[in-house]
Amino acid sequence: MTEIRDAFSNGKALIAFVTCGDPDLDTTKAIVRSMASNGVDLIELGIPFSDPTAEGPVIQGANVRALKAGTTTDKIFDMVESIRDDVDIPMVFMTYANVVFSYGTDRFLDRCVKAGIKGLILPDVPFEEKEDFAPACEKRGMCLISMVAPTSHERIAMIAKGSKGFLYVVSSLGVTGTRSKITTDIGSITEAIKKVTDTPCAVGFGISNPQQAKDMSKKADGVIIGSAIVRLVAEHGKDSAKPVGEFVKSVKEAMRSQ
Repeated sequence: MTEIRDAFSNGKALIAFVTCGDPDLDTTKAIVRSMASNGVDLIELGIPFSDPTAEGPVIQGANVRALKAGTTTDKIFDMVESIRDDVDIPMVFMTYANVVFSYGTDRFLDRCVKAGIKGLILPDVPFEEKEDFAPACEKRGMCLISMVAPTSHERIAMIAKGSKGFLYVVSSLGVTGTRSKITTDIGSITEAIKKVTDTPCAVGFGISNPQQAKDMSKKADGVIIGSAIVRLVAEHGKDSAKPVGEFVKSVKEAMRSQ
């Protein structure tokens, strides 16, 4: 089974995010398959939560729709297991600490292993508090993926040295969402990371179109696109798989045309 590092083994990685259960889990399955067949190298699966503090209005709306549709963590695990036979690119969960705690950390991570989930992103867990989860992840061969923000400054080296899987470089202050322009000096952040680790770094928060993805991929090992995909799902509902597949294909082609 593919590992997170495999996503970065064939050029710049395209990482795509989707909220599970928006508008329903059958559609999520179709979207995941469509993204995997159109060039995405790694998929972040969002487990909906009632208070997604790191998310902007687009992904907040997706969380609300998914929860109203009756999406549960158990149903998401079942969904992931059902697509593992034909989707072999690495997948990670992105959610919040309370989701894991309320499910039971050990029970949650054991189900992750069973479903073939390779990593976990918890945006509300600071690096200094990662010991609540990191040892349990490592014990199971999973990666707790760290985030580096533009304000991390002197903490960048510390976070990078302890990183697993890939480093999630936050491109802009604030919450997730598409941005017309990314003004953060991503190059200096990735340079600081490269001095202390060979863990790949991928840039997310705000990348919304093929040109932005191409520009950011010149400065990092990969790019992460979330809100732009979730917006397409909000627009097309149960017919989202095809337009999402076409969108990620155009992004991947732009990234390849360096």
